[in-house]
Amino acid sequence: MTKPRNGSNKRWYDDACGTAFAMELVGERWSLLIVRELMFGPRRFGELRAGLPGISANVLTQRLEGLEAAAILHRRKLPPPASVQVYELTPWGYESETAIKELGRWATRSPGHDPSLPLSAASIMLSFRTMYDRDRARGIDAAIGFRFGDEGFVGTLDDAEIAVRRAEPAGDVVFDTSPTGMAAVVYGHVPLAVAEAEGFLTLAGDRALAERFVTLFPLPPKFSVAPRAAV
Repeated sequence: MTKPRNGSNKRWYDDACGTAFAMELVGERWSLLIVRELMFGPRRFGELRAGLPGISANVLTQRLEGLEAAAILHRRKLPPPASVQVYELTPWGYESETAIKELGRWATRSPGHDPSLPLSAASIMLSFRTMYDRDRARGIDAAIGFRFGDEGFVGTLDDAEIAVRRAEPAGDVVFDTSPTGMAAVVYGHVPLAVAEAEGFLTLAGDRALAERFVTLFPLPPKFSVAPRAAV
């Protein structure tokens, strides 16, 4: 059976389950990652391709059309002087963040998950919102800036969460690195001093806070399969 494009009245599955319908909405290859890339605001077509280097222009066009037909995103033109077309999640599209985070947390428990693989700026920032440990962050009140090449973010931390927005990096600490470099110090536990010495990260601001920040995102334990009892 040929899979329908998102928004079609056809069905992949004759199944009333919401999970089955979710797969019809975002189950095609790249669809959910496009939603991830839009989670921190509108992006131009070229910016989406830069965040998803493995996708072709043709496939990206098809997925964007499907997600628009499904009312997950919409297109709009920025006002002058930009006057360019961007893609942006609808309010309902933004609601998918909870599902994406929970799916990501579940998947990182697999022994096959490799946090050292390349990832986009949106991906590393969404991972921070996913893995934020409230117990480790107790009493914190800070703003952290991130510069990843041409992309900038600011994370505002408190006891409950890290809120993230695209913005010129500023705050109590500013990290200047790549998304993969940021993952190396947070999830790969490369010491900040080593990252600086190797030249893939620079740091400005409160160093003690930076040292604490990189410990706030523990990955969940890997699942283990109990050995089968001898017969």
